[in-house]
Amino acid sequence: MDATARSGETPANPSAPADAVPGQAGAAGHVNAVGQAGAAGQGDRVVGRADAVAGRGVETSQTLDRGLRLLHLVADASGGLTVTEAANQLNIGRAAVYRLVSPLIGHGMLRRDGDGRLRLGAGLLHLARRAQPLLAEGALPALRRLAEQAGATAHLTVVEGGEGVALAVVEPSWTSFHVAYRAGARHPLDRGAAGRAILAGRAGDAAPVSSSGELQAGAYGVAAPVLGVPGLEASVGVVALAPLDVDTIGPQVLAAATAITNALR
Repeated sequence: MDATARSGETPANPSAPADAVPGQAGAAGHVNAVGQAGAAGQGDRVVGRADAVAGRGVETSQTLDRGLRLLHLVADASGGLTVTEAANQLNIGRAAVYRLVSPLIGHGMLRRDGDGRLRLGAGLLHLARRAQPLLAEGALPALRRLAEQAGATAHLTVVEGGEGVALAVVEPSWTSFHVAYRAGARHPLDRGAAGRAILAGRAGDAAPVSSSGELQAGAYGVAAPVLGVPGLEASVGVVALAPLDVDTIGPQVLAAATAITNALR
């Protein structure tokens, strides 16, 4: 029986491996081939999607950069900008400017005046109001030190709408008399130590600036620009009812300006 059963079995394939099962080798080979081909195809698709995403990222970054540059250009143009002027300064086409302008107007960052010129929108004021408390909070420690050292009212002045605005004010605690300086007070940049220090800072001059009676008769001031904080034009200074010794107060004001720079950037 054993001999008969063995003689009826299918002869072995001499070229197949000893542990191979008939039919599986071909199936396995087919599966492997399909699997490898599929994996390669998926890899190509993944790489393609990654390249597309990277390309969109670069394009989005470029659009954002142009939009921010456009806002800066409009902010620096006291009379506003036409689309053509903006296109020339950005070195892009008018159609590209229109694509930037539309969402910026939609978000209130830009507006068109009666002549169609681009001007800053009220939406920026909302952002500025949100940022101002953060600026004031960062500057207060340095202002307190300065007010106590100088025995004079210390202030942080920022540029808003082409004018200087007192954003934060700290009065000394130990003096019998000192200047009451209201936060929010506005003045031209070309008058008073605070404004002139900002103008000097635009030219890269960090030296203290002094003034006498330019904003208020009998008031004396010393101020220095706050430099090194991107997007911020500001100065820090003191105002007093008596003349201030610039050689003494100047280094204190400079130290406060440096401390504020470090706190805000």
